Amino acid sequence: MTATGARVGLGPDDAAAPRRAAVLGTGGWGTTFGLVLADAGCDVTLWGRSAAVCREVREEHRNEAYLPGVPLPERITATTDPAEALRGAQVVAVAVPAQSARTVLAPLREHLEPDAVVVSLMKGVELTSDRRMSEVLQEVLDVPASRVAVVSGPNLAREIAERQPTATVVASSDPGTARLVAAACASAWFRPYTHADVVGVELCGAVKNVIALAVGIAQGQGFGHNTTATVITRGLVEITRLGLALGADAETFSGLAGMGDLVATCASPLSRNHSLGVQLGRGLTLDRALDATPGTAEGVKSSTSVLELAQTVGVDMPITAAVVDVLAGRLAVEDMAASLLSRPHRAEGVEGAHTPLPRPDLEPAG
Repeated sequence: MTATGARVGLGPDDAAAPRRAAVLGTGGWGTTFGLVLADAGCDVTLWGRSAAVCREVREEHRNEAYLPGVPLPERITATTDPAEALRGAQVVAVAVPAQSARTVLAPLREHLEPDAVVVSLMKGVELTSDRRMSEVLQEVLDVPASRVAVVSGPNLAREIAERQPTATVVASSDPGTARLVAAACASAWFRPYTHADVVGVELCGAVKNVIALAVGIAQGQGFGHNTTATVITRGLVEITRLGLALGADAETFSGLAGMGDLVATCASPLSRNHSLGVQLGRGLTLDRALDATPGTAEGVKSSTSVLELAQTVGVDMPITAAVVDVLAGRLAVEDMAASLLSRPHRAEGVEGAHTPLPRPDLEPAG
């Protein structure tokens, strides 16, 4: 990595991968990332609060509640004991719900190895503080930014668990930390690119969930591809506008963590946020839509914190604001499109921001 925002493609032999990893969280994405780490050569221990899930992972090498029909590598085990899970772990990936992360992780801090690298798999902004998840991890686990990394990209858990070829971004303020985590998860079918823009990568992961809710609402109402493309494209403008205001690199938003993750999340029925939006668009109340959507749709709660964060830096995010109003019951889903289309006319683009042309020397290798 040679500059802020620079990306370096890593193959599985580019760095010595850690031998021991832990994943905090036994949901679909946590279990899937454990599979990724195991395929890359790590011995992996999942930590979770459900004794039944941990027993099934440990004894049957399955997690039928979250990854039905997917056999797990024998390198993966699971426990409800945090000390056992974290003992000797060089890489600790965190995949718990964003809004409960502080409460869940605080008791685990004492068991963290002093030199462990912590990896955020979470995509959200904390409601009580408007902090990004890497900032929450630094505070609650008492680790410096140099030992924290963020993984984000077009990473739908089910497809990855089936070992479909994919790429992701590993971002850290410390190049060595980024390369260590990339080496820990690189395989023949999972390709990480390192990145220095932690702010941009995290904001892409958090705000794309909100845009996916908006796309789902539109599709649930029966709108077609033109509407979907409009919401995705203008949603990317909102993400970029907020990121630039907070010091992110403009190039981040056209890459894997930006456009790549946004398209995957907005287009796939595997996306919880998209699926919940569809239910809302079809007329379900928020409570009923949540009941009909398995797992945690992070965009529901993060939408409010994202909007608050945008307001603190004076950034206009109309799609996000409309989603917040729909979720709060202040705006009917059938009025959402009209409220957005009736806004004052203006030039297309990221208003008030200069977006430089791509530099060939910053393109991903391979």
